[in-house]
Amino acid sequence: MKVFFSFIKKEFWHVLRDKRSMIILVGLPIMMILLYGFALSNEVKNSTVAILDNAQDEASHLLTDRFEHSQYFSVVQYLHNEKEIEEVFEKGKARLVVIFPQNFSDGLAHSRAGQVRLIGDASDPNTANIVINYASAIIRDYQAELIDNQALPYSIKVETRMLYNPQLLSTFNFVPGVMTLILMLLGAMMTSVSIVKEKENGTMEILLVSPMRPIFVVISKAIPYMVLCFVDVLIILVMAYTVLDMPMRGNLALLLAESLLFILTTLSLGLLISAVVNSQQVAMFISLVGLLMPSLIFSGFMFPIENMPLPMQIISNIVPTKWYYSIVKSIMVKGLDFSYVYKQTAILAGMTLFFMALAIKKFKVRLE
Repeated sequence: MKVFFSFIKKEFWHVLRDKRSMIILVGLPIMMILLYGFALSNEVKNSTVAILDNAQDEASHLLTDRFEHSQYFSVVQYLHNEKEIEEVFEKGKARLVVIFPQNFSDGLAHSRAGQVRLIGDASDPNTANIVINYASAIIRDYQAELIDNQALPYSIKVETRMLYNPQLLSTFNFVPGVMTLILMLLGAMMTSVSIVKEKENGTMEILLVSPMRPIFVVISKAIPYMVLCFVDVLIILVMAYTVLDMPMRGNLALLLAESLLFILTTLSLGLLISAVVNSQQVAMFISLVGLLMPSLIFSGFMFPIENMPLPMQIISNIVPTKWYYSIVKSIMVKGLDFSYVYKQTAILAGMTLFFMALAIKKFKVRLE
């Protein structure tokens, strides 16, 4: 064991002296959490709005004021006629045009009805749909206030609740997703590349003639990356709590234990890749294309798995990131305990043992 720990110490110093590896291992998680947390958000804020107010009355002014003071909109222009609408969209000055008809207040006061037209720029359909929904919500809130002030014979009021994320913040989705992708990328890629690099340099043979068994030589190279990936988890959690204001609702120790299990899964994948290739370029290509793309598609982070065809839903079950992403969301966002994630945990543990056994078998074949 003394020799084994000496190998681990040597690998730690080897990794720490490699500035490029340290930039990737430490800088990448920080960059991605900031990028996904602030830049790549599915929330649409400060959308530019143009107002065509044909009424110029109290109700239209009140609604316009609500648009101006909303965090989701920024009124940039007031139009004078409908001919200006197309020009506003062509120049990209506004994403939405709000049109108030003449006698808007009178219609609300006398006939209890009023119509507001919303025209969106659907060249980006997803954004246009979100912007229209935000604008409709502002109008519905104003309408609800008017209804509360009227004595109606009867009314139907709909009450909605959003559990776990009432403000619909994208952070609650991106932080678990970023953790999943970073651990998969760094754990598998860095481990496989570091071992294959020894093969290319011809130093692996020197390591294998040491008193230790070959598999322990390889494991000693993976342990530093296990520790550094665990440090990445801590960095992401600290930044999510302090920078992105994301609460930790579940058991922190359970989340860290599950993260350690997933790190072992990614390391076993890295060992398996290093066992079957002899080139750093091939190892990196497999890690980036063969692992990262399926992880991104089938984890449920970017695309709902339920919307996929049945064959793709079945394929998603063999992708480890699907199960870890589910675990992180259950613990971190929903605050659930182990009784709700034991199935995902068992699947990840089974995958880890399978990949590790296969990697050991391949190494034995190569090293006999």
